Amino acid sequence: MDLAELLKVAEAAVDRGRAVTDSRAPGVLTSKGDRDMASEVDFAVEREVRAFLERETPEIGVLGEEEGGATDGTRWVLDPIDGTVNFIHGVPLWGISLGLIHEGRAVAGVIDHPALGTRYAAAEGHGATCNGKPIRGSECADLSDALVAVGDYAVGPDADRVNAERLALTQLLYPRAQRIRMIGTAATALTWTAAGHFDATIMFSNKPWDTMAGVAICREAGVVVLDLDGSHHAPESRGTFAVSAALADPLLDLIAQSVG
Repeated sequence: MDLAELLKVAEAAVDRGRAVTDSRAPGVLTSKGDRDMASEVDFAVEREVRAFLERETPEIGVLGEEEGGATDGTRWVLDPIDGTVNFIHGVPLWGISLGLIHEGRAVAGVIDHPALGTRYAAAEGHGATCNGKPIRGSECADLSDALVAVGDYAVGPDADRVNAERLALTQLLYPRAQRIRMIGTAATALTWTAAGHFDATIMFSNKPWDTMAGVAICREAGVVVLDLDGSHHAPESRGTFAVSAALADPLLDLIAQSVG
């Protein structure tokens, strides 16, 4: 695969999505369950980006958060608005996230933050950039100096059980890390880890449209990306853990305690 050329396709696709977000308000909201929703813009961006990708790369499947699609093989994975709740409340932490999975691995990604004016991009073997400039992850080696992002608390059925692990991790982290942050968008948390703003991001989930673009960007920025048990991160992983190399072991110990 020519990943450099496919990254250009991804950037052009995200340009199409950004044009939609620049021209439309959130509009009518569609419920997806308990306190979970999609806006008109989510659907409009997904349809615009999907149509472009299907024209430009018909040999590659497309999986979108809102309307589904390809679940195996080489495929684009799209979250049209990652951070929809932020988006509909006017909080500028949200992004368009488009990743590429090939042979069970995240190999390229583009994450655009229209409200922040930042675009992160990477392709395997070609490095990671923010607005065209190279980025590298943190080299933090002391947890007491670390700014650690954690994923959102769950909503919907079984939320209490699912959130028990998140709460346990928070209890273990707050006396040890410099600070903990929860920003409401996996894509942004991963790009900020790739850029070295966060020293680690820990998410107890791994929906491919949320994470694959950010995983590719983190890896190309020199960030270690693992599943929650310390194994290699893959599209089917349980969770997503992106971290500076020196903090991986101490944070894995805390994650293990929280899920034990």
